[in-house]
Amino acid sequence: MAKHKVEINNINTSSLKVLSSEETLELFNKMHEGDIFARDELVKGNLKLVLSILKKFQNKVDNLDDLFQVGCLGLVKAIDNFDTSYDVKLSTYACPMILGEIKRYLRDNSSLRISRSVKDIAYKTLKLKEELTTSSGREPTLKEISEILGVTEYEVVNAMDSLREPVSMYEPIYNDGGDTIYLFDQLSNKKDEYSLDIKIALDKALKKLKPREQYVLDERFIIGKTQMELANELGISQAQISRIEKNAISNIKKLIK
Repeated sequence: MAKHKVEINNINTSSLKVLSSEETLELFNKMHEGDIFARDELVKGNLKLVLSILKKFQNKVDNLDDLFQVGCLGLVKAIDNFDTSYDVKLSTYACPMILGEIKRYLRDNSSLRISRSVKDIAYKTLKLKEELTTSSGREPTLKEISEILGVTEYEVVNAMDSLREPVSMYEPIYNDGGDTIYLFDQLSNKKDEYSLDIKIALDKALKKLKPREQYVLDERFIIGKTQMELANELGISQAQISRIEKNAISNIKKLIK
Protein backbone atom coordinates (compact mmCIF):
# COMPACT_ATOMS: atom_id res chain seq x y z
CA MET A 1 0.00 0.00 0.00
CA ALA A 2 1.35 3.41 -0.95
CA LYS A 3 2.16 5.81 1.83
CA HIS A 4 0.50 9.21 1.63
CA LYS A 5 2.75 12.04 2.70
CA VAL A 6 1.09 14.41 5.16
CA GLU A 7 3.21 17.04 6.88
CA ILE A 8 2.45 18.60 10.26
CA ASN A 9 5.06 20.91 11.77
CA ASN A 10 7.38 19.85 8.92
CA ILE A 11 7.13 16.21 10.03
CA ASN A 12 6.38 13.64 7.33
CA THR A 13 3.75 11.59 9.16
CA SER A 14 4.02 8.63 6.78
CA SER A 15 7.60 7.99 7.90
CA LEU A 16 6.91 7.98 11.63
CA LYS A 17 8.10 4.89 13.47
CA VAL A 18 5.83 2.94 15.81
CA LEU A 19 7.56 1.30 18.78
CA SER A 20 6.83 -2.24 19.86
CA SER A 21 6.04 -3.02 23.52
CA GLU A 22 9.53 -4.44 23.98
CA GLU A 23 11.20 -1.37 22.46
CA THR A 24 9.06 0.93 24.60
CA LEU A 25 9.98 -0.87 27.82
CA GLU A 26 13.66 -0.89 26.89
CA LEU A 27 13.63 2.87 26.23
CA PHE A 28 11.87 3.53 29.54
CA ASN A 29 14.55 1.53 31.34
CA LYS A 30 17.24 3.57 29.60
CA MET A 31 15.45 6.82 30.40
CA HIS A 32 15.24 5.92 34.09
CA GLU A 33 18.96 5.12 34.02
CA GLY A 34 19.68 8.66 32.80
CA ASP A 35 19.86 8.21 29.02
CA ILE A 36 18.89 11.68 27.74
CA PHE A 37 18.15 10.40 24.23
CA ALA A 38 15.74 7.64 25.28
CA ARG A 39 13.00 10.15 26.16
CA ASP A 40 13.25 11.72 22.70
CA GLU A 41 12.95 8.31 21.08
CA LEU A 42 9.85 7.53 23.15
CA VAL A 43 8.25 10.77 22.01
CA LYS A 44 9.13 10.17 18.33
CA GLY A 45 7.91 6.58 18.55
CA ASN A 46 4.50 7.62 19.86
CA LEU A 47 3.72 10.67 17.72
CA LYS A 48 1.12 8.64 15.83
CA LEU A 49 -0.91 8.58 19.06
CA VAL A 50 -1.12 12.37 18.85
CA LEU A 51 -2.07 12.20 15.17
CA SER A 52 -4.84 9.66 15.81
CA ILE A 53 -6.41 12.01 18.37
CA LEU A 54 -6.00 15.03 16.08
CA LYS A 55 -8.32 13.37 13.55
CA LYS A 56 -11.24 14.17 15.86
CA PHE A 57 -10.53 17.88 15.47
CA GLN A 58 -9.44 18.14 11.82
CA ASN A 59 -12.72 19.74 10.68
CA LYS A 60 -13.10 21.96 13.74
CA VAL A 61 -9.90 24.03 13.81
CA ASP A 62 -8.02 26.02 11.19
CA ASN A 63 -4.48 25.19 12.27
CA LEU A 64 -3.72 21.57 13.17
CA ASP A 65 -0.04 22.46 13.66
CA ASP A 66 -0.88 24.28 16.90
CA LEU A 67 -2.97 21.38 18.20
CA PHE A 68 -0.21 18.94 17.24
CA GLN A 69 2.25 20.84 19.45
CA VAL A 70 -0.25 20.89 22.31
CA GLY A 71 -0.89 17.15 21.88
CA CYS A 72 2.87 16.51 21.95
CA LEU A 73 3.03 18.36 25.27
CA GLY A 74 0.42 15.94 26.62
CA LEU A 75 2.45 13.01 25.27
CA VAL A 76 5.62 14.27 27.00
CA LYS A 77 3.72 14.63 30.30
CA ALA A 78 2.42 11.06 29.92
CA ILE A 79 5.93 9.71 29.25
CA ASP A 80 7.39 11.59 32.24
CA ASN A 81 4.70 10.25 34.60
CA PHE A 82 4.24 6.73 33.21
CA ASP A 83 4.86 3.91 35.68
CA THR A 84 6.10 0.76 33.95
CA SER A 85 5.25 -1.35 37.02
CA TYR A 86 1.54 -1.17 36.11
CA ASP A 87 0.21 -3.67 33.61
CA VAL A 88 -0.93 -0.87 31.30
CA LYS A 89 0.18 0.08 27.81
CA LEU A 90 1.67 3.54 27.31
CA SER A 91 -0.97 4.26 24.64
CA THR A 92 -3.79 3.50 27.12
CA TYR A 93 -2.26 5.88 29.64
CA ALA A 94 -1.17 8.61 27.21
CA CYS A 95 -4.32 9.05 25.10
CA PRO A 96 -6.46 10.62 27.88
CA MET A 97 -3.60 12.98 28.77
CA ILE A 98 -3.08 14.04 25.15
CA LEU A 99 -6.82 14.57 24.68
CA GLY A 100 -7.04 16.46 27.99
CA GLU A 101 -4.22 18.81 26.98
CA ILE A 102 -5.90 19.54 23.63
CA LYS A 103 -9.30 20.15 25.25
CA ARG A 104 -7.74 22.46 27.83
CA TYR A 105 -6.09 24.45 25.04
CA LEU A 106 -9.35 24.71 23.08
CA ARG A 107 -11.23 25.73 26.22
CA ASP A 108 -8.75 28.46 27.09
CA ASN A 109 -8.87 29.79 23.52
CA SER A 110 -12.60 29.43 22.98
CA SER A 111 -14.66 32.43 21.83
CA LEU A 112 -17.65 31.16 23.84
CA ARG A 113 -18.28 32.69 27.27
CA ILE A 114 -18.48 30.01 29.96
CA SER A 115 -19.11 30.78 33.61
CA ARG A 116 -16.11 30.72 35.95
CA SER A 117 -17.66 28.05 38.20
CA VAL A 118 -18.20 25.68 35.25
CA LYS A 119 -14.66 26.32 34.01
CA ASP A 120 -13.29 25.58 37.49
CA ILE A 121 -15.10 22.23 37.67
CA ALA A 122 -13.90 21.32 34.17
CA TYR A 123 -10.30 22.26 35.01
CA LYS A 124 -10.38 20.35 38.32
CA THR A 125 -11.90 17.32 36.57
CA LEU A 126 -9.15 17.22 33.92
CA LYS A 127 -6.45 17.66 36.56
CA LEU A 128 -7.99 15.00 38.80
CA LYS A 129 -8.25 12.57 35.87
CA GLU A 130 -4.54 13.00 35.16
CA GLU A 131 -3.56 12.57 38.82
CA LEU A 132 -5.72 9.48 39.42
CA THR A 133 -4.71 7.91 36.11
CA THR A 134 -1.06 8.41 37.09
CA SER A 135 -1.49 6.98 40.59
CA SER A 136 -3.81 4.05 39.82
CA GLY A 137 -3.05 3.22 36.19
CA ARG A 138 -6.70 3.64 35.13
CA GLU A 139 -9.17 6.42 34.43
CA PRO A 140 -11.40 7.33 37.40
CA THR A 141 -15.15 6.79 37.11
CA LEU A 142 -17.62 9.65 37.03
CA LYS A 143 -18.78 8.76 40.55
CA GLU A 144 -15.23 8.89 41.93
CA ILE A 145 -14.62 12.32 40.36
CA SER A 146 -17.88 13.81 41.65
CA GLU A 147 -17.30 12.50 45.19
CA ILE A 148 -13.75 13.86 45.37
CA LEU A 149 -14.74 17.27 43.97
CA GLY A 150 -17.86 17.45 46.13
CA VAL A 151 -20.20 18.16 43.22
CA THR A 152 -22.94 16.13 41.52
CA GLU A 153 -22.21 13.82 38.61
CA TYR A 154 -24.44 16.00 36.45
CA GLU A 155 -22.30 19.08 37.25
CA VAL A 156 -19.18 17.20 36.18
CA VAL A 157 -20.81 16.16 32.90
CA ASN A 158 -22.07 19.70 32.34
CA ALA A 159 -18.60 21.14 32.89
CA MET A 160 -16.94 18.63 30.56
CA ASP A 161 -19.58 19.29 27.91
CA SER A 162 -18.59 22.97 28.02
CA LEU A 163 -15.20 21.92 26.62
CA ARG A 164 -16.78 20.52 23.48
CA GLU A 165 -16.16 22.48 20.32
CA PRO A 166 -19.31 24.18 18.94
CA VAL A 167 -20.66 22.71 15.71
CA SER A 168 -22.12 24.84 12.93
CA MET A 169 -25.77 24.13 12.07
CA TYR A 170 -24.67 24.20 8.44
CA GLU A 171 -21.98 21.56 8.85
CA PRO A 172 -22.52 18.82 6.23
CA ILE A 173 -23.29 15.44 7.81
CA TYR A 174 -23.99 13.40 4.67
CA ASN A 175 -23.22 13.65 0.97
CA ASP A 176 -23.74 10.82 -1.50
CA GLY A 177 -22.59 12.84 -4.48
CA GLY A 178 -25.95 14.56 -4.86
CA ASP A 179 -27.70 16.88 -2.44
CA THR A 180 -25.83 17.53 0.79
CA ILE A 181 -27.65 17.03 4.10
CA TYR A 182 -26.71 19.57 6.76
CA LEU A 183 -27.06 19.31 10.54
CA PHE A 184 -29.74 22.02 10.39
CA ASP A 185 -31.93 19.73 8.28
CA GLN A 186 -32.01 17.14 11.07
CA LEU A 187 -32.60 19.46 14.01
CA SER A 188 -36.22 20.36 13.59
CA ASN A 189 -39.31 19.06 11.90
CA LYS A 190 -42.51 20.99 12.58
CA LYS A 191 -44.58 17.81 12.35
CA ASP A 192 -42.60 16.33 15.24
CA GLU A 193 -42.38 19.41 17.45
CA TYR A 194 -43.83 19.23 20.94
CA SER A 195 -46.00 21.97 22.35
CA LEU A 196 -44.33 24.51 24.61
CA ASP A 197 -46.24 23.16 27.64
CA ILE A 198 -44.89 19.66 27.10
CA LYS A 199 -41.35 20.96 26.62
CA ILE A 200 -41.56 22.88 29.92
CA ALA A 201 -43.00 19.84 31.73
CA LEU A 202 -40.28 17.60 30.30
CA ASP A 203 -37.55 20.04 31.35
CA LYS A 204 -38.93 20.17 34.90
CA ALA A 205 -39.17 16.37 35.04
CA LEU A 206 -35.57 15.94 33.91
CA LYS A 207 -34.36 18.30 36.65
CA LYS A 208 -36.12 16.18 39.28
CA LEU A 209 -34.28 13.01 38.27
CA LYS A 210 -31.28 11.78 40.23
CA PRO A 211 -27.91 13.04 38.87
CA ARG A 212 -26.96 9.58 37.62
CA GLU A 213 -30.30 9.18 35.82
CA GLN A 214 -29.84 12.59 34.18
CA TYR A 215 -26.32 11.63 33.13
CA VAL A 216 -27.34 8.27 31.65
CA LEU A 217 -30.17 9.83 29.61
CA ASP A 218 -27.89 12.61 28.34
CA GLU A 219 -25.14 10.22 27.32
CA ARG A 220 -27.54 7.68 25.77
CA PHE A 221 -29.93 9.91 23.84
CA ILE A 222 -27.98 13.14 23.27
CA ILE A 223 -24.36 12.03 23.02
CA GLY A 224 -25.32 8.64 21.55
CA LYS A 225 -23.26 6.28 23.70
CA THR A 226 -24.18 2.60 23.97
CA GLN A 227 -25.12 0.98 27.27
CA MET A 228 -21.86 -0.97 27.22
CA GLU A 229 -19.78 2.21 26.74
CA LEU A 230 -21.55 3.83 29.68
CA ALA A 231 -21.13 0.71 31.82
CA ASN A 232 -17.36 0.73 31.22
CA GLU A 233 -17.16 4.46 31.93
CA LEU A 234 -19.10 4.27 35.22
CA GLY A 235 -17.59 0.98 36.36
CA ILE A 236 -20.92 -0.87 36.59
CA SER A 237 -22.66 -3.59 34.56
CA GLN A 238 -24.67 -3.09 31.38
CA ALA A 239 -27.72 -4.48 33.21
CA GLN A 240 -27.42 -1.71 35.81
CA ILE A 241 -27.24 0.93 33.06
CA SER A 242 -30.37 -0.59 31.51
CA ARG A 243 -32.20 -0.43 34.86
CA ILE A 244 -31.16 3.19 35.47
CA GLU A 245 -32.34 4.12 31.97
CA LYS A 246 -35.71 2.37 32.35
CA ASN A 247 -36.30 3.88 35.82
CA ALA A 248 -35.46 7.36 34.55
CA ILE A 249 -37.88 7.08 31.62
CA SER A 250 -40.56 5.65 33.91
CA ASN A 251 -40.10 8.52 36.38
CA ILE A 252 -40.34 11.10 33.59
CA LYS A 253 -43.60 9.58 32.39
CA LYS A 254 -45.03 9.79 35.91
CA LEU A 255 -43.88 13.38 36.38
CA ILE A 256 -45.35 14.77 33.14
CA LYS A 257 -48.76 13.08 33.45
